[in-house]
Amino acid sequence: MTARNVRDRSTWADVALLLTGACFLLPLLWLVLGSVDPSAGHAVKVPQQPGLDNFAAVLTPELLFRPLWNSLLLSAGTGLVTLAAAVLAAYPLSRYRSRFTTPFMYGILFGTCLPITAIMVPVYGLFVQLRLLDSLPATVLFLAATSLPMAIWMTRNFMDAVPLALEEAAWVDGASRLAGLRSIVLPLMGPGLGVVFIFVFIQAWGNFFVPFVLLLSEGRQPAAVSIFSFFGQHGAVAYGQLAAFSILYSVPVLALYAIVARGSGNSLALSGAVRG
Repeated sequence: MTARNVRDRSTWADVALLLTGACFLLPLLWLVLGSVDPSAGHAVKVPQQPGLDNFAAVLTPELLFRPLWNSLLLSAGTGLVTLAAAVLAAYPLSRYRSRFTTPFMYGILFGTCLPITAIMVPVYGLFVQLRLLDSLPATVLFLAATSLPMAIWMTRNFMDAVPLALEEAAWVDGASRLAGLRSIVLPLMGPGLGVVFIFVFIQAWGNFFVPFVLLLSEGRQPAAVSIFSFFGQHGAVAYGQLAAFSILYSVPVLALYAIVARGSGNSLALSGAVRG
């Protein structure tokens, strides 16, 4: 291959990367420009008279604060319940080997392939019969159940990286298996637990379909559902307020990611934990 052919291929690769980056950058640019444009539309344009009127319009308890609080309750509750169940399920799968482990793990993986829309009709009927409609705790449990298969897979992989010899040393000192899990395994896999929590949190934070079906009261709906209020009738859309709401809606997730990423940098390292 000649040097000219290498340069041509590199040029086309750079062009493809630039086009891909533009596809991600343009929507973000529209959000930023539209949020400060009182006359924002669907096109990307620089506002003639930028201002914060759109942010002032959405900074109300009904439009922003109450939906964000509901989203926080749903997402944090789903993350905590899923993480606790995933740890308890992943521990025996990681520490005990049997002929049923592999089929069970593949069965869990199959559970991640089921589309949530395919099971919402029987789930809705079950919620009606048990009188759980419009219940935040019940919705949290269902969201946790849908996130649990992938969380178990991720948690088991992180738990496999913790040397078993550390637990065995704790057992020799008289610690129970639960105490070893709590004092040895969980602290060492702290960054992994943070990754699983963020994964589940983001999934629940952006989930629209489940809260839309199971939460009927406007006061219990999360921000992912209340965003519908910016889409009016006959095609009228409040683009500026929609852009401002979208920016404020993404701030909690970005803040959580920054906090967990910063805390993971100070976590204990596994290297050197076991001496030969």
